[in-house]
Amino acid sequence: MASPPNRAGSTSSPGGTSSAALLLGQQFKQMQTDKDIPGISCGLVGNSVFEWEIMIMLDEEQDSLYGGGCFRARLTFPPTYPHAPPTMRFITPLFHPNIYANGDVCISILHPPEDDKYGYESAAERWSPVQTPETILLSVISMLSSPNDESPANIEAGKLWRGDRKEFRRRVRKCVRDSQEGGWD
Repeated sequence: MASPPNRAGSTSSPGGTSSAALLLGQQFKQMQTDKDIPGISCGLVGNSVFEWEIMIMLDEEQDSLYGGGCFRARLTFPPTYPHAPPTMRFITPLFHPNIYANGDVCISILHPPEDDKYGYESAAERWSPVQTPETILLSVISMLSSPNDESPANIEAGKLWRGDRKEFRRRVRKCVRDSQEGGWD
């Protein structure tokens, strides 16, 4: 018996969700065994391969501002992955120009692959299916030490980064201390 035809308006495509789950399963296993990114640990939230809990543990050599911190985050993948980007949210409070107050990460590679209506980002900077959880995390770690303050998600952090580095550092170091105390809860 032949499979029924795909109905117009259906949100699923043949193998869409299952191929995304298969790819994510492979990438998750790779992250579990790969030692290329020291200080990164990941696990699944529940049994869903579409939601990962990440622990980023930076030492002082990796990042002079955020070094020593233990920052928990979630990567949530859409069923259309890798054609659409995941979202990333820090669970551990983090003061940074490119992290919203609710913990959402604002970084170009997590923006949808369509044209930027404001003309701020080039298409090459935005999401591409060649990105992986590993490249996302490497970009986020890089973003921590090199914020983009031209279009900050956290305006206060952006202003302090530009105009009062001493106060910015004080606020960041408080986040680091707090993460050390509560990072494992």
